[in-house]
Amino acid sequence: MRLSRYFLPLIKELPTDAAIASHRYMLRAGLIRQNAAGIYSWLPLGRRVLGKIEQIVREEQNRAGAVEMLMPTIQSADLWRETGRYEAYGPEMLRITDRHGRHMLYGPTNEDMITDIFRSCVHSYKGLPQMLYHIQWKFRDERRPRFGVMRGREFLMKDAYSFDLTREEARRSYNRQFIAYLNTFARLGLKAVPMRADTGPIGGDLSHEFIILAGTGESEVFCHADLVEMPAPGHVDFDGDLQPLVDARTALYAATDDMYDADEFAKIPQDRRLSARGIEVGHIFYFGDKYSAPMAAAVMDGDGRPVHVKMGSYGIGVSRLVGGIIEASHDDDGIVWPKTVAPFGAGIINLKVGDEQTDKVSRDIYDRLAVAGIDPLYDDTDDRGGVKFSRMDLIGLPYTVTVGPRGLGDGVVEVKTRATGDRQSLPPGAAIRFITGEFA
Repeated sequence: MRLSRYFLPLIKELPTDAAIASHRYMLRAGLIRQNAAGIYSWLPLGRRVLGKIEQIVREEQNRAGAVEMLMPTIQSADLWRETGRYEAYGPEMLRITDRHGRHMLYGPTNEDMITDIFRSCVHSYKGLPQMLYHIQWKFRDERRPRFGVMRGREFLMKDAYSFDLTREEARRSYNRQFIAYLNTFARLGLKAVPMRADTGPIGGDLSHEFIILAGTGESEVFCHADLVEMPAPGHVDFDGDLQPLVDARTALYAATDDMYDADEFAKIPQDRRLSARGIEVGHIFYFGDKYSAPMAAAVMDGDGRPVHVKMGSYGIGVSRLVGGIIEASHDDDGIVWPKTVAPFGAGIINLKVGDEQTDKVSRDIYDRLAVAGIDPLYDDTDDRGGVKFSRMDLIGLPYTVTVGPRGLGDGVVEVKTRATGDRQSLPPGAAIRFITGEFA
C-alpha cells in the first residue's frame, strides 16, 4: 500500500480522557475514532489489526475442534426470560422494543440463543459433543466507559459454547478451550496467565480468566512466577488427554485481587512470588445445566432417558486485545506491534521522492516484499524525513527500510527493527532477505 493513497488520519491533540497508552496511541495513530461514549469506528489501520487478531483466534478455535457459525446481534427477550436472565442481568443490557411492541435486546452474550439453537437441532447423545463459536459484536451499557477499547460499550468478541452428555466429557471440552487460549495468546505475542475466577453473571462452578501483565492493568494479580515463564503448549492432540497440561498450570497459585488468598500466596517461595497489574483478555466457564435445564435442552442417552446437556462458554475479547497488545508492547515513540498482528509487515521510507534512484530502489523493495507476502507500507509522500520517521515509529511496524541518496551512494539502505531500535546498513537485496527471513 502506498501511503499517499491510504487513509491514515493521525492526530496530535488528544481528548482529556485518553488516560492510558493504548487509548492515546490508537487515537494518535489513526486506528479508531470515537462516535459516542464507549463506541468507536475502526479506521483502516485499526481494522487491519483487528482482522489479523480475529484470524488467529479463528485458526486456534478450529484447531481445537470448534465449528464457526454466526448469530445476530439483536436477540428476543423471550429466550432470556426462559432462563430468568432478562430481569436479572441489570442495566448493562440494552433493551429494545420494536415497532410491533416486541421486547428485544442487543446481545451482551449468547448462552440463551445458542441453547435454543441446540435444543431445536440435537436430540440424541449420538449428536454429541458439539462445540460452536462465532465472532460477533456485543453491547454492554457500561456505567463509565473509559480507557478506549479496553472498557468500551460495543466490542468484538469470540464466544464459543460446548455441549456434552456428562460432566467428565464437558471437562474435556473445557480443557480444549483452555489449551487453545494459551496457544492463541502466544501467537499474538502475549504471555497470558490462567487464573481461577469468579463465574459472575454467567454462572457455574468452574471458571478461569486469562490475564496479560501490563502496568496499566485494571486488576492486581498474584501468581507463581513459573506460570509467566511457561511456554505455550503448541501442537497437541486435541483428541487426547489434555488434563496433565491443564494441571501443570492450575496447580500453581494464581489469582486476581478479588480472589486473592494471602495465606495461599505466602506458601509460594518468596523469590517466586509475583504481584503485578494485569488485563483480562479471555474468560472460560463450565456451568453444567444452568441454561439447558430451564430451556429443556435435553438429549436421549444410551438408555433412552432424557438428559440435560452439560454446557460451557468461552470468550475472548477480540477488539479488547488490540488495546491489550498495545498496553503490553509500546514505548515513548508509539506502538510496537508483534509481527503476527502488525497492520503492515514493514514500512519503506523514501527520503527523496522524485529522485530517479531513490524512487526506483524504493519501488523495487516494495514490489519484492509484496511478492514475498510481507504486505509493506510505502511512504511515498513529500513530508520531511523527521515526520516520516516519527510516523513509522508511532504506527509501530516491525521493520522500516529507509532509502536515501546518501545511503544509495554507498550501495546501502537502512533497516530498523522497531522492537529493539537496532539499525543495519545493508544492500537492498540483503535488506529484503533479512526482513523476509524474520517472517519465515
